Amino acid sequence: MKIQEVIKVLENWAPLTYAEEYDNVGLLVGDNQKICTGILITIDSLEDVVDEAINKKYNLIVSFHPIIFSGIKKLTGENYVQKTIIKAIKNDIAIYAIHTALDKHKFGVNYKISKVIGLKKTQILMPEKNTLKKLITYIPENKANILLKKLQDVGGGKIGNYEECSFKIDGIGSYKGNEISNPYVGKKSKKQNVKEIQINMLFQKHLQKIILETLYKYHPYEEISFEIINLENSNQDVGFGMIGFLQNPLSEEDFIKKIKLKMKVPLVKHSPLINTKIHKVAVLGGSGSFSIIPSIAQSADALITSDLKYHDFFKAEKKILLLDIGHFESEQYTKNLIMEYLNEKMPNFGVALAETATNPVKYK
Repeated sequence: MKIQEVIKVLENWAPLTYAEEYDNVGLLVGDNQKICTGILITIDSLEDVVDEAINKKYNLIVSFHPIIFSGIKKLTGENYVQKTIIKAIKNDIAIYAIHTALDKHKFGVNYKISKVIGLKKTQILMPEKNTLKKLITYIPENKANILLKKLQDVGGGKIGNYEECSFKIDGIGSYKGNEISNPYVGKKSKKQNVKEIQINMLFQKHLQKIILETLYKYHPYEEISFEIINLENSNQDVGFGMIGFLQNPLSEEDFIKKIKLKMKVPLVKHSPLINTKIHKVAVLGGSGSFSIIPSIAQSADALITSDLKYHDFFKAEKKILLLDIGHFESEQYTKNLIMEYLNEKMPNFGVALAETATNPVKYK
């Protein structure tokens, strides 16, 4: 199996289309045409992680965070980023970063946190807009169901928890081909009225290429009339954060104890206690100050995140309990999430969690 085939598996799961513009995701180092000898999964790509890959004879590191985030103008080994890249290149180790593509996945980073702490009835905290599109096309009625089925087979018509969604309208289509045309119904140079079906179908924007390929492959017309419309609808399958419910409400003190235990953290920074029961909980792995206001707007009793600054804690305003559990700590289970997925899709292939500790923050 080539490295590119592993990448395809990852990107079918977490399409890079949904990664943030500021992010740097995908294959950052290495040759995607090399045969993959094994996959090492880590939160951060560091020199020690590359050493571990070398020792295990694995030549692909799948990292949550990108080792190359901003532009690099030279490779002289003057900092940890350059040293890591140089060592990876010298030893033919490829490095792939998934980061915000997985952050915004419906069953990604925040879903994993939700499961670890026992949240039920979860949904995305901040559903993303402008990630849905609609296909409108017109086809003879005897071919409509065939095309619908083929479009659904490649992922069209999925809305939240529903599949095979579409809308059809009966009508009359008219056209007149020129002398070199080859009409599916009727004759060239003669106007033709045909009973047609208008098909309307939503699809995720990363599917546009395969949707159009399928349309052209299974539509019988020589010239296909269709429209692709960008929608501003909120996408319940893509977005930052997760919100859900504890099975049993807890006091604030007991909730904090539970989070420290489940997330394996020695201490938690939190906003002032407000003497309320914690039932509805929002989570956002990594830097999550931007999720405070949306969490309050959805009546969350608590928000679990990291990298909150001094003034961020004032934003609680006695409406919510804010918990900063640490950046690495909030994303630590992402390694397991990636491994579970790859083991499911590529059983019996060499996949391992990095043993190297990459958290730069220490506690005493």
